Amino acid sequence: MGNDRGTHAVTVLLLALQTTALAAACRQALPGAPPDRGSAGAKPPISAPPAAPPFEDVSERVGLTFRHVSGMAGDMTLLEMMGAGAAWLDYDNDGDLDAYLVQGHALPPAAEAAAPVPPPPGDAPLDRLFRNDLAVAPDGTRTLRFTDVTEASGIRATGYGMGAATGDYDNDGWVDLYVTGWGPDQLWRNDGDGTFTDTTAAAGVGDPDWSTSAAFVDFDRDGWLDLVHANYVDFTLATHRPCVAQAAGRIDYCGPLSYNPVPDRLYRNRGDGTFADVTTSAGLTTAFGPGLGVVAFDADGDGWQDILVANDTQENQLWINQGGARFADEARARGIAVNRAGLPEAGMGVVAEDLTGDGIDDVFITHINRETNTLFVGSAAGVFEDRTRASGLGAPSWLFTGFGVAALDYDGDGNRDLFTTNGDVHILLEQLQAGDPVPLKQTNQLYRSLGDGRFEDVSAASGAPFATPLIGRGLAVGDADNDGDADLLVAQNEGPAYLYLNTAAAKPWLGLRLVGGMPPRDQLGATVALVHPSGAVRVGRAHTDGSYLSAGDPRVLFSLGAEPTVGAVRVTWPSGEVEQWEGLDLGRYHTLAKGTGSPAAAQ
Repeated sequence: MGNDRGTHAVTVLLLALQTTALAAACRQALPGAPPDRGSAGAKPPISAPPAAPPFEDVSERVGLTFRHVSGMAGDMTLLEMMGAGAAWLDYDNDGDLDAYLVQGHALPPAAEAAAPVPPPPGDAPLDRLFRNDLAVAPDGTRTLRFTDVTEASGIRATGYGMGAATGDYDNDGWVDLYVTGWGPDQLWRNDGDGTFTDTTAAAGVGDPDWSTSAAFVDFDRDGWLDLVHANYVDFTLATHRPCVAQAAGRIDYCGPLSYNPVPDRLYRNRGDGTFADVTTSAGLTTAFGPGLGVVAFDADGDGWQDILVANDTQENQLWINQGGARFADEARARGIAVNRAGLPEAGMGVVAEDLTGDGIDDVFITHINRETNTLFVGSAAGVFEDRTRASGLGAPSWLFTGFGVAALDYDGDGNRDLFTTNGDVHILLEQLQAGDPVPLKQTNQLYRSLGDGRFEDVSAASGAPFATPLIGRGLAVGDADNDGDADLLVAQNEGPAYLYLNTAAAKPWLGLRLVGGMPPRDQLGATVALVHPSGAVRVGRAHTDGSYLSAGDPRVLFSLGAEPTVGAVRVTWPSGEVEQWEGLDLGRYHTLAKGTGSPAAAQ
């Protein structure tokens, strides 16, 4: 988070300025601030964003009522302002996405903590599972409604939770849930009857360290999902220390450099309901930092899943898979360890998607204010280049601290846009003086892709979800109402969660669920290419990981923009096999099962 740099007082004053002109003037006055987009060589926007607000907050209306408790006890501990996460998962296999929200709990004063990780109070709030009771009328009208089924599900996640990951680890056709936190993590096996069983001890994945983001990934291509999660720092209430904001001379939150980082964890699935901790044998202890974001993707195009960890204030790791047994950190050699200036940044959330339309995954990482978020553009050689300023993503994020991030085509034009949840990690003086009990609030941001590798910040014209300050943290993207556009589940620290429903006008689209095995299960890591009759190719990947502390929709959703025609749909399975489908109808979701397509050549 970079809190140790002691520069936040100027940022506090800047965040109080709301107009574009004042913000631009202040950027020029700050030493080391990036130039405005125009002076970075970027061209002006080529088109205007849609006039109507693209998202609507429907949380209360649809029954998705949840409030996060951070447990603030006046000590300003690093822990209390880092959570929490969110997840989409179809736990009951009825075809629509259910929601899971991760909870904290009250904390005793640090001076009174008798244990490194004190047990939760007896009346501690719980994580919540909400069942999606989507109803679709014969005329296509959709009614979205969520029901809290936590008690019936058997899930009692009473720990101090951080994030969630989803995947079918036991290959029974029902998606399971992994909850990370400060203290032991929990693995909840889906029993297929609406209930879950805590299998953490039997599975061997109850890491007691402070875990953050996690991902299910079949790194050895044996057909069983393995598990990787980032660990943050060695923090307990007993080791809490007060930090002073240098410019203001008052107590503020410490940053990660005040504590020692903890190695991440990699578990190999044995296929019998248990996991082996292969962190050391796989090489992941050779480099590590305060990990916050995790995403798995094939960074070098060799058919094996690699792992990217976004670290807070230290170099990122890009673990290149060496054939299913070991990994090598090649982040420096591949240009993604640090930014263009050669500096490590405060990495929080991360996505790996094709953001520039060339068929190759790029990486976008959110950071603290005065660093900007960073766009690393990928290449066929597996090397990345920091193109943040040229893309137009630098200057608009300069004043914000980003956490959750989603890559989605919100306006249906065929280009992936970016959404970030923001919330500071330093006390904001103006909010403090106004009496705000949690003075860390910032507004969300929406960056619209212009289709040529450039983006424009359209937040100001995008309605209430981008005008209301909050402490944004986790962000899960998924199509909650199955209408072909992506919706957003936002987890707020010390505040209510939000469901932002996409209200953009209907556009041609195609949704794909990629499954394999018997019973069928999502093939996380499978990639899909849409081949237009002209030969143009668009790509996507089945995954639930990425963002910050969150898990998303495993389905691959394509908006087709101005070319609403699909020739072939080519799927590359995690095993390396390639199949092709043709003649798929638009405007609906299709389930593509491995072994039911026509064999095709790899592309």
